[in-house]
Amino acid sequence: MTFSLQPRVVYRLLSALLLALSFQFATGSAFAVKPDEMLKDPKLEARAREISEGLRCLVCQNQSIDDSDAPLARDLRILVRERLSKGDTDQEVKSFLVDRYGEFVLLKPTFSSKNLLLWAFGPLVLILGVMAIFLFYRRNRMIAQKAEVEGKNHLSEAEQERLNAILSDDEKA
Repeated sequence: MTFSLQPRVVYRLLSALLLALSFQFATGSAFAVKPDEMLKDPKLEARAREISEGLRCLVCQNQSIDDSDAPLARDLRILVRERLSKGDTDQEVKSFLVDRYGEFVLLKPTFSSKNLLLWAFGPLVLILGVMAIFLFYRRNRMIAQKAEVEGKNHLSEAEQERLNAILSDDEKA
């Protein structure tokens, strides 16, 4: 007895698998915060979520503590909720964490004189890149104009014959 899958069945199986995977990736960050960490007050929990979305996991470094399953991220989520339960404002919680871990704990650093280079680096590189392209284009245009004025923009007869031979060889192949 032979067993064969019809294309329609294979398509449905693959579609179901792809759908299941997309749900897993779409809701992956929702599983980082455990139910035992959540506050009973929905307003405080919403504030905690808002704060923790802007805090960097010091282990993962490119994830918020809300998205990370690292033990340190869990500890930070609990710390944020404890501070909010004690009556701290959102800014006081962030200031406490910055004082304790440094400004690196913020996913979006504040604009200050200490990190001016961080904020200016992207636009500075963009400006330097545009200037380099402009200077390169201008230099090449000037070289082409100089060659045209001096009559050096044409091939010599020997160079032209060599080029024709190469091109005719390519056409034969």
